[in-house]
Amino acid sequence: MFSALANRRRFSDLSEREVLALAISSEEDDARIYRSFAERLRAEYPATATVFDGMAEEEDGHRKALIERHRARFGEVIPLIRREHVAGFYARKPMWLSANLSLAAIRAEAEAMERTAGAFYVQAAKHTTDAATRKLLGDLAAAEARHERHAETLTEDNLTGAAKTAEDTSAHRQFVLTWVQPGLAGLMDGSVSTLAPIFATAFATQDTHTTLLVGLAASVGAGISMGFTEAAHDDGVISGRGSPLKRGLASGVMTAVGGLGHALPYLIPDFWTATAIAMVVVFVELWAIAWIQNRYMETPFFRAVLQVVVGGALVFAAGALIGGG
Repeated sequence: MFSALANRRRFSDLSEREVLALAISSEEDDARIYRSFAERLRAEYPATATVFDGMAEEEDGHRKALIERHRARFGEVIPLIRREHVAGFYARKPMWLSANLSLAAIRAEAEAMERTAGAFYVQAAKHTTDAATRKLLGDLAAAEARHERHAETLTEDNLTGAAKTAEDTSAHRQFVLTWVQPGLAGLMDGSVSTLAPIFATAFATQDTHTTLLVGLAASVGAGISMGFTEAAHDDGVISGRGSPLKRGLASGVMTAVGGLGHALPYLIPDFWTATAIAMVVVFVELWAIAWIQNRYMETPFFRAVLQVVVGGALVFAAGALIGGG
């Protein structure tokens, strides 16, 4: 890695021809990225895909204009120089890191691409003493600014209010199905189902260390079980619920968190202090579950509270009675 960094050229050391070649390769890369975004989004978000198709065509136009300028000034042979060859030049994320970006994240990434390209050319022009190179960089900055304005026009033409609303609604629904629903199921299972073993152990032994161990075992075990179950029972192809890995992760982690919330207070040596804090944590957990149901699942808030509180109270009572008996 350090060898690669050491072998990079400084931007100030590039010739005007190399700067032009760098701009050509950068425009080509950005066009490919936009086409990749469009291909990925076409099935679910056709309006946004059309926007990215148009942005890719704009990048192609910039590249062709830059090639013509290079041909007129320096001939047919374009030096091979890319972003990664230049120290301090703005970088693009590898496409495999963008594969799981949400619709909003992809739009933001595209905006950042245009902004960083334009900003780099502007800053580079300020630090260049050669008049011809300074003019070239200024022209490139202006081209990026025009591209950004044209991208806004493409968005207005293709991504109407109704289309954007429909796509945002679809993206929100996918987020709920992939992350919120499995996570909520895990949080409910972890918060409610572990109440009985933890508080049964607590009241039966009145020993905080033993209760803590049982709580840790119940929480972690339930998290692993819920995670594998969620990932294995539905691959998401037919149901459209998204990646089984994401759903399993959301369900497993939130299950463990739900149980650990009222297990960790038993790190406190005093039994009644730990139990009182655990009860407060249970109240917070149940309230959070009701809020998530209301916020994302559109369950009426008071009905969600009633369901969660009644269920939690019954399980807690079962645990306390069994432990006390």
